[in-house]
Amino acid sequence: MAAKARVDALRAAGREIIDFTLGEPDFPTPPHIIRAGIDALTSGHTRYTGSAGTPALRQAIAAKLLRENQLAYQPGEIVVGGGAKHIIFTAFAATLNEGDEVIVPAPFWVSYPDMVAINGGTAVIAPCDAANGFKLTAAALEGAITPRTRWLVLNTPNNPTGAVYSHDELAALCAVLRMHPHVWIMTDEIYEHFVYGEARHLSPLNVAADLMPRTLVVNGLSKAYAFTGWRVGYGAGPSHLIQAINLLLSQSTTCASAISQAAAVIALDGPQQCVREAAALFQARRDRMVALLNSIDGIQCRTPDGAFYVFPSVAGLIGRTAPDGTVLASDVDVMMYFLEQAGVATIDGTSYGFSPYLRLSFATSMAQIEAGCAALAAAVERCNPSPTHHQEHPHA
Repeated sequence: MAAKARVDALRAAGREIIDFTLGEPDFPTPPHIIRAGIDALTSGHTRYTGSAGTPALRQAIAAKLLRENQLAYQPGEIVVGGGAKHIIFTAFAATLNEGDEVIVPAPFWVSYPDMVAINGGTAVIAPCDAANGFKLTAAALEGAITPRTRWLVLNTPNNPTGAVYSHDELAALCAVLRMHPHVWIMTDEIYEHFVYGEARHLSPLNVAADLMPRTLVVNGLSKAYAFTGWRVGYGAGPSHLIQAINLLLSQSTTCASAISQAAAVIALDGPQQCVREAAALFQARRDRMVALLNSIDGIQCRTPDGAFYVFPSVAGLIGRTAPDGTVLASDVDVMMYFLEQAGVATIDGTSYGFSPYLRLSFATSMAQIEAGCAALAAAVERCNPSPTHHQEHPHA
């Protein structure tokens, strides 16, 4: 938020800023989905719905989960909220008591630990180093579990790293979870449609169906359908958990937008070519951004298997001196240097529990990617090497 405030201030002062912070597609919601929203407005779908969502939408979600994920849920095991974040927050509110622990692998989406804390829980951060592809190992999971553990949050494809868990990696984690029946799994699959190359998206339940009674599958329409502002997300899980979440929704937001729910039915039931086209577009952008970043001295960027982010190490820039004499001592310093001197907005890895890295989104045009990376390269060239040529190694 501090970086965003600085971006706004620089733009207000007349600076042109290339923004690589955006966690949403840069193209509009597909026309057939927009038309469905308009039709909902003109045909009177402007009233409250049931707190769990309309029957039509919950049925469409159940059909989608079976068709695309091979997961069998009844509409009564599905709840709709104002975005996937809303479902995650409410699930924590429904299940966490003071001092309960939630295992959050790092790098993590910034909201997980805060949502745990707001609801009285304690986030137990489990570092996942670059050597393991930023993915949680069975040994690290085992080491993080205590009698107070309530949830493991697993995000695949991952924000911010783009990591995608394989069948064997998920199977190893699920084998550990079988030995700890008090630990539930919250699997955040919001980026499922954006996987590249040989990678394939799998839900933990695809490899361990026996864990379904203690799993909450979280998803939504924001990323796949460029649907961010419509605010529709959902959770699928055992009926008693879904009922508890629904009870809280009924006393907080009442229901998700009726208009958005009607459009969401068409998005899920309608043609999916728009999703495939978006994935192909993102893959081309990913390839270009990775190549450009890796050509910059001091930056090392892995090729992500999913989502629409890259998470490059800037360890090679730590210790260098900016033209004004400022020493870049952390990824936060690098982020601010790029913003001030290159006019390029990124997000520091520290915010995701991992440094020294940056997160850059490639959910922006190829022209912006080219221009932004050129500006980063020029800014790096203006830096002086540190006197000792010291390089920090990436660490959690």
